[in-house]
Amino acid sequence: MYSKFTYFCLLKQIKTKNNNMATTTWSIDPMHSDVQFKIKHLVISTVSGSFKTFDGEAVTDSEGFDNAAITFNIDPASIDTNQSMRDGHLKNADFFDVEKYPTITFKSTSFKKASGDNYKLVGNLTMHGVTKPVELDVEYGGSEKDNSGNQKYGFEVTGKIPRKEFGLTYNAITETGGLALGEDVKLVANIQVAKKA
Repeated sequence: MYSKFTYFCLLKQIKTKNNNMATTTWSIDPMHSDVQFKIKHLVISTVSGSFKTFDGEAVTDSEGFDNAAITFNIDPASIDTNQSMRDGHLKNADFFDVEKYPTITFKSTSFKKASGDNYKLVGNLTMHGVTKPVELDVEYGGSEKDNSGNQKYGFEVTGKIPRKEFGLTYNAITETGGLALGEDVKLVANIQVAKKA
């Protein structure tokens, strides 16, 4: 059984070890990143769009990205499909309802290497007032210094989001009885990060 002095010394060692585990915060460079999506229209073609306003960061306990804690925020009001009328419809209560739900958020629960430069990113996505777990694929693209000498790291994030599970249930029926919109949204995000100043 430990004496009070020994117990105190053990606690001090644990505290010192924890304090020495410095973390690194990586911020997204919005000028060299983008968030795009695709959805089937009339089953025969694909409509593409993007979100223009977003931010996020990753916190790691080392110089690498394994087990990084990742957060990401999107402003759904920044949606752009190159058609202002369609964008207005997507912002209203039929879809994102941006006045009621002004932010889409993602918080990771796991970020692990699958093989080579490929990772699996798991976390909770909150959209349209609904929070559900999602799994995304991440490909590490490499690192390079920019013209200012900042070390940048690149990733491509892909996945499918079942929109109906997040309350985005609007659809229409075609003359042949088909659905006007697909039920899965394909996500493609090209992300560049650098150490937070």
